Amino acid sequence: MNRKPTTSDGPAELRRRAEVRLRGHRTKTAPIRTHADTQRLLHELQVHHIELEMQNAELKKARDELEVALEKYTDLYDFAPVGYFSLDESGTILAANLTSATLLGVERARLINRRSLLFVSATSRPDFLAFLKKVFSAPTNRVCEVLLLKEGGGAFWANFRATPAVSFKGARKWCRVAFGDITARKQAEEAQRRVEALAVTNRELKQEIVRRRAVEKALQQSKQHESQLLEQSRHTQEQQRRLAHKILLAQEEERKRISRELHDVIAQTLTGVTVHLASLKTGARGNPDDLEKNISRTQRLVEHSVQIVHQFARELRPAVLDDLGLIPALNTFLKNYRAETGILVSLAAEAAVEQFHGDKRTVLYRVAQEALTNIARHAQASSADVKIQELDHAICMTITDDGKGFQQKLLLEGKKQQRLGMLGMRERVQMVGGSFIVQSAPGKGTTVRVQIPLPEVRGGRRVSLEAP
Repeated sequence: MNRKPTTSDGPAELRRRAEVRLRGHRTKTAPIRTHADTQRLLHELQVHHIELEMQNAELKKARDELEVALEKYTDLYDFAPVGYFSLDESGTILAANLTSATLLGVERARLINRRSLLFVSATSRPDFLAFLKKVFSAPTNRVCEVLLLKEGGGAFWANFRATPAVSFKGARKWCRVAFGDITARKQAEEAQRRVEALAVTNRELKQEIVRRRAVEKALQQSKQHESQLLEQSRHTQEQQRRLAHKILLAQEEERKRISRELHDVIAQTLTGVTVHLASLKTGARGNPDDLEKNISRTQRLVEHSVQIVHQFARELRPAVLDDLGLIPALNTFLKNYRAETGILVSLAAEAAVEQFHGDKRTVLYRVAQEALTNIARHAQASSADVKIQELDHAICMTITDDGKGFQQKLLLEGKKQQRLGMLGMRERVQMVGGSFIVQSAPGKGTTVRVQIPLPEVRGGRRVSLEAP
């Protein structure tokens, strides 16, 4: 039975089979053909003709399907949303779709057999070459991002994705590479980075604003403090100016007083002594009893003059303060003070005060002298107490009276009621590194407190910090 032709048989195969059958017919002894043989042969020819028509129809259908498939493939390949390259190991373009040509601004025919590296910017070439090397060295998918240059000018960012190199075209090893334009994404990423950088900058600016506001507030407080210090300095300078002025006036008044005392007392006493001496000279020849009386009167005048001179010396600076110390000097002063004022004054002093020498001892004496003088002049007190003791490595002297007191606010504000004595005492104490406090209220008496640090102790003995 003859084999039926199929659509898989090609024209050459059909011709070969037909020629074989023809030779077979010719080699046989052809019998005398009858009408039946002719009919059978015609029937076979008709069947064979129908088979050829059917095979031709199937071939035409297969060709149409192939054309449709080719058209679809062409559409999918050439008009894909991404570009396709077929590259060999050197990066030469073996094939390219229309999208890749459109992205690069080059005709597709001019892309073939050109090196893809020509379209890569100089900054991205090292990354692209490393990408190709990895694609052909390991059977894994590779990705990279490069900046591509258009032939007509301009550039865009592209992401390359390559499949492993598993095929050959002739002697070349090649791979398929897909790439698309990611410029918008890059711009968005750059914008995001800028937004994040701006956010960081904004946070830093906010912190800087807060810091500057704090600094500005601190500066304002500093300015206010500086203004207060300046005002205090001006106030202190004004007080010092007034104090200096009052000191000059006091010195001048003291000179006038000493001058009057010398003129009214010492000069008159000495004049009296001169007169008595003259009378002694003229009366030496007279009665001896009168001579003796005149000599006695003259001696009394001289003694009175000596006492006045001693009093001046004590007021200027008592010798006992330098010779015996602070406590004996205060005892002597208080004895005379009680006798002159009638105010009862008590003294309680510790021996530690004698560790002071020079200026500090003089300051304590002058403060006590001035404070008691103020009590006698202004306080209308009947008694006063002077207490000197060692407290916290310092000598503290407290002078308290039971007088009428005064408004301390007026004293602190430096009004006219402020006395020269208070300013002078404060200045003396501050010059030796001490503190001076006055506490008073109307009807409650006055307390003057002075505290001066003791010298440092070194090697078991105190070392004076005063200037020699």
